[in-house]
Amino acid sequence: MTSGKKLYALGETPPLGHVPEQMYASVIRSERYGQPRDAFQIEVVEVPKPGPKQVLVWVMAAGINYNNVWAALGTPVDVIAARRKASPAEPAFHIGGSDASGIVWAVGSQVSKVKVGDEVVLSCASWDENAPDIQAGADPITSTSARIWGYEENWGSFAQFTRVDEYQCHPKPPKLSWEAAAAYMLVGATAYRQLMGWAPNIVKEGDPVLIWGGSGGLGSMAIQIVKAKGGIPIAVVSSEGRMEHCYKLGAKGVINRTDPAFTHWGRLPDTSDAEGYAEWMKGANAFRKKWSEVLGSRQGPRIVLEHPGESTIPTSVLVCDNAGMIVICAGTTGYNADVDLRYLWMRQKRLQGSHFANAEQCGELNDMVIAGQVDPALSRTFAFDEVGTAHQLMHENTHPPGNMAIRVNALA
Repeated sequence: MTSGKKLYALGETPPLGHVPEQMYASVIRSERYGQPRDAFQIEVVEVPKPGPKQVLVWVMAAGINYNNVWAALGTPVDVIAARRKASPAEPAFHIGGSDASGIVWAVGSQVSKVKVGDEVVLSCASWDENAPDIQAGADPITSTSARIWGYEENWGSFAQFTRVDEYQCHPKPPKLSWEAAAAYMLVGATAYRQLMGWAPNIVKEGDPVLIWGGSGGLGSMAIQIVKAKGGIPIAVVSSEGRMEHCYKLGAKGVINRTDPAFTHWGRLPDTSDAEGYAEWMKGANAFRKKWSEVLGSRQGPRIVLEHPGESTIPTSVLVCDNAGMIVICAGTTGYNADVDLRYLWMRQKRLQGSHFANAEQCGELNDMVIAGQVDPALSRTFAFDEVGTAHQLMHENTHPPGNMAIRVNALA
């Protein structure tokens, strides 16, 4: 590795292995917290140095995820303040981006699995391999040391260079463009763990699976994974215009949650409120009837892939099959979710939390992409100076179905 003072413009590539002292990055600062379109600004910052087990990657393209909408807003977590509270030496800025494709540009002294020049895609989870819980045998993604790179951790992919741990690097699918390769890992590995990580409740041949938000990034990946594993994916979307996207990815059926018959979204009425509960059940049963109509059977979903949370959990628990699983990775409509426990214990259903994936699961998902079983579902690509614009669209829920990417060093 060599270094130098020259600042390389976007689209200008330094010699392989040459690391400049500075780089361009799309940066959030606390004084700009607010609407994403204003929070992100391109600045010149220092290039981070890799530690012994770390890798410096020349970023070709970056993926867009909702976590950096939160970072831009400064809520529900002020990520800059949180890092500086833990370590005052942390920079007073945030470089987001939790998905990327790129080229290994420099490696630490103890790195052995990748080398300079390798084309890679990056997974977003990092952890302390020496943490006591990991040393005791815990799944690393469940460790108290686990953090999301490009959100909880700094030096994400919205910059010419990014710094990651070695185990975050996976081979770039050779047939994909840089942009497509940058768009799938966070949502894809999250969906993969939800669907394949919680034995015995994993997708099996013929299993019907209910997928909330089927046209979003997570749902787009889930539909394809379920189909590839022999299951029957049925998606829920927010408009008629998003249904065709799900069908193209392999959904057997699609339900429009804005159907006027579904009058029950939101928190569950108290079970002592007979009238309110009956009204809620009317709307929920209308949804259950629609599910049966689309599936062609009265069997409930063996797995419900959840992320809306507050508005949908009561319905998910009701419709889930006996001994089935509701697996949730987020709470995009709110965190206060009500459960009628009678359906949970009497029907022996499982309510399971799930957060991203471990390195092995990321590798298994990546193998599916390499094999052509899962497509990144890239819907739109933005220029580097449009990072804020892309996140604004996501914040307003006006972004296109599927996944989005940012060109960083890749040329259009």
